[in-house]
Amino acid sequence: MDSRAVEILLIEDNPGDVRLTEEGLREGKIRNHLSVAADGIEAMAFLRRQGRHAGAPRPDLILLDLNLPRKNGREVLGEIKSDPDLRRIPVVVLTTSSADQDIMASYDLAANCYVTKPVDFDAFVEVVKSIEEFWFSIVKLPQE
Repeated sequence: MDSRAVEILLIEDNPGDVRLTEEGLREGKIRNHLSVAADGIEAMAFLRRQGRHAGAPRPDLILLDLNLPRKNGREVLGEIKSDPDLRRIPVVVLTTSSADQDIMASYDLAANCYVTKPVDFDAFVEVVKSIEEFWFSIVKLPQE
């Protein structure tokens, strides 16, 4: 990555999990800018730069919860991965579910990886830091 801050879109309706994710990213080594969408409809408007999101940055990475109001995470993932303008953006499913059917459905919809949220604060922060480290220090991402 170049010297600009990496753009991360967190699609999450739980304010506590938003705060934990912010903390993990703050403690990480990579300069980042976090945008948050609280439901699936807002997330798609952000990604498509519609309405109040007309000037939204294109995310380098999406962190997606499955359990969202208005449009669930599976629907959002399906839309992202079927859209030629969005499908190359890596999507990390970050959710409380460890159910096999959720894991398989997410990969069937082309999730780039699936991470179950730890309930412990420190473990959650460490998971977020690890995601950031992996996607921005190890992986080679496409430029738009």
